[in-house]
Amino acid sequence: MIKETLSPDQILSLLLSRDEKGFNYLYKNYSGALYGVIIRIVRYEVEANEVLQDVFVKIWNSAKSFDATKASLYTWMLNIARNSAIDRLKSKSFQNDLQNQSIPDFVNDGIGLSTEQSHEFNEVQDRVNTLRDDYKIIINKAYFGGLTQEEIAEELQIPLGTVKTRTRAALIELREILKEFKFIFLFFLIK
Repeated sequence: MIKETLSPDQILSLLLSRDEKGFNYLYKNYSGALYGVIIRIVRYEVEANEVLQDVFVKIWNSAKSFDATKASLYTWMLNIARNSAIDRLKSKSFQNDLQNQSIPDFVNDGIGLSTEQSHEFNEVQDRVNTLRDDYKIIINKAYFGGLTQEEIAEELQIPLGTVKTRTRAALIELREILKEFKFIFLFFLIK
């Protein structure tokens, strides 16, 4: 069986024409990566699955708003996933659910990922840990902790501009470090 590979332009074209093939392709090829982002933010499997479903509905319904000059299709989808997870985390219903649970339902970091993807994600985390401490802290808080740049600046008591500069420098360094991976669901990779 030959695995079909679609370019981001082809995927977008299928989404814009409301072709289910594009949606199915997206889900099959990107749901693991998006789920990985979501689960690290919300930390609960049931919530993560609900957010993932919402994310794919948002992608399907807002494909026409995608702007290739601002981000790659993949980055755009990851931002939708990240923002949706953060929104869920901050929602009143999520906070109420947390208060009503007697036993935390913590999940393994690798849920929803293939063995190869899980291995590569662990490699990415290892590579992030090789960054300078100030870069590592910001990347971990932003992309594994779900904080916005404003929240990071406030928490670390440093200027927002410093957070932005360090984030950009760290991402450039990570892009170079991670060139060897054929499939990386590194949701913060610069276009």
